[in-house]
Amino acid sequence: MKTVLKYYKRYLPAVICIGLVLFCQAMCELALPGYMSDIINNGVIKGDMGCIRSTGLLMLLVAALGMAASITANLLGARTAAGAACRLREALFKKVTSFSEAELQQFSTASLITRSTNDIQMIQQASVMLLRMAFFAPIMGIGAVIKAVNTSVPLSWTIAVSLAAVIVIMAVSFTAIMKERLEGILVIRAFNTEKKEQSRFDDANLEVTGINRFVNKAMSFMMPALTFVMSASGVLIVWAGAHMVETGTLPIGDMLAYLQYAMHVIMSFLVITMMFMMIPRAMVSAGRVGQVLDVEPTITEPAEPEKLEKARGQLTFRNVAFKYPDADEEVIKNIDFTAEPGRFTAIIGGTGSGKSTILKLIPRFYDVTEGEILLDGHDIRNLSLSQLRDQIGYVPQRGLLFSGTIADNMRFGKEDATDEEIGHAIAIAQAADFVEEKEDGINSEIAQGGTNVSGGQKQRLSIARALVKKPSIYLFDDSFSALDFKTDKILREALAEKVGDAAMIVVAQRINTILDADQIIVLDEGRMVGKGTHAELMRNCEVYKEIALSQLSEEELGRGCE
Repeated sequence: MKTVLKYYKRYLPAVICIGLVLFCQAMCELALPGYMSDIINNGVIKGDMGCIRSTGLLMLLVAALGMAASITANLLGARTAAGAACRLREALFKKVTSFSEAELQQFSTASLITRSTNDIQMIQQASVMLLRMAFFAPIMGIGAVIKAVNTSVPLSWTIAVSLAAVIVIMAVSFTAIMKERLEGILVIRAFNTEKKEQSRFDDANLEVTGINRFVNKAMSFMMPALTFVMSASGVLIVWAGAHMVETGTLPIGDMLAYLQYAMHVIMSFLVITMMFMMIPRAMVSAGRVGQVLDVEPTITEPAEPEKLEKARGQLTFRNVAFKYPDADEEVIKNIDFTAEPGRFTAIIGGTGSGKSTILKLIPRFYDVTEGEILLDGHDIRNLSLSQLRDQIGYVPQRGLLFSGTIADNMRFGKEDATDEEIGHAIAIAQAADFVEEKEDGINSEIAQGGTNVSGGQKQRLSIARALVKKPSIYLFDDSFSALDFKTDKILREALAEKVGDAAMIVVAQRINTILDADQIIVLDEGRMVGKGTHAELMRNCEVYKEIALSQLSEEELGRGCE
């Protein structure tokens, strides 16, 4: 909550200005019943037309001033709330984009989207109401009570009765809201287990339905009840005031003014009730947004980053170990190898052996727990993130495309890429055939998440996007798995021919993909159990030999099986 409030500090002058404008509006509205009373008592009843004209013009002037104040307050309130929400949304976006995978695992994608849209929208709506009504309602309510008492002390008991009824209704409504908040927390916790146990999901579903029914019943009771209180208060005031008018102790104009003041009092409390309904939800939303803003990224920029001159792309792992946050054991340990520029380094191993983890350490999605990773002799933790990642073309295990055109996706890593560069990269990635078949070519639209292209096409476009960047290091995280064997072979040959001066590190499951690698790293339960060429590993590494023979025959594996 405190984290969110600090984004409103710069708007303190605007808030003060809104308060002054609302005070002016309240004074104008409170003045009108008094002028009306003068017109009735002195103008209408006594026949003083001059009083009617002068007081009537004064009423018009005050009403116009009140309207101007209301418009100004609404405009300032909306701009202030929208401005604060904009800064909050921008801060949230910047914070999320600074997260490493360790922080992203704390929040689901759906949760982050909800926090940056629905939650901030709820905060903005509550801000508008608070800025508009938090000053106005108390000023109007207190001022109306004072005016009413000054108008007629004997009638004051009618306002006391009305306020007592309103307070009872507010208490019932507030209790319903608190019940929703407290029990809603339990429901949310229950929903977190829905994927594990369907029965718990059903229980949570029934529980949230019951809570919503209860809250809706409470809210549906509140509005008619308040309307009844307002109407009954009017009847009560007219009934009691009529007797005083009849006896001559209260002028009829004063009775009507008193009635207006009473309505202002009740309406003020009604507005406060509406605020009670929104504020708890806004506080929950502010807390959820604050949770994200309060997270400190584990991957940070070095205080004095080293300068990487002309990058060659030599990548060295020195006794690297890593374990995930809150994990007891290392996922990988004692990893030592060097990926040279112009050479093809492959990483293979069983499921969960740490292959993808090694790749994620290179662009610093995570930082190593022990050891170091060097890029051209520089510890990557001493390089700025932008400089490090500029040298890397990363193709994830799942090809991910963004909404927009194919060209937009290709320029994601290089904004100034020409159509020729894009076409060249697409050709190397063996994606030219289906791109050219599209009516608009590289200007064809891609749906969000790439849902309008096949898995293989999505994978090839992801590879092409990395090629457009022309980095010194290519990271392929099992990026050829969605391709057929023929396309896989042709693509690797094209990569070797066209980008042969860059270091290429490939995580693979298929032996076919890495047979011609210059260096193969074999992992088993996070440990390096082999390093060498295919032929060397077939002779010296039992783990690699078992993997190879499980996929291909000895004849297909060639001389390495001898």
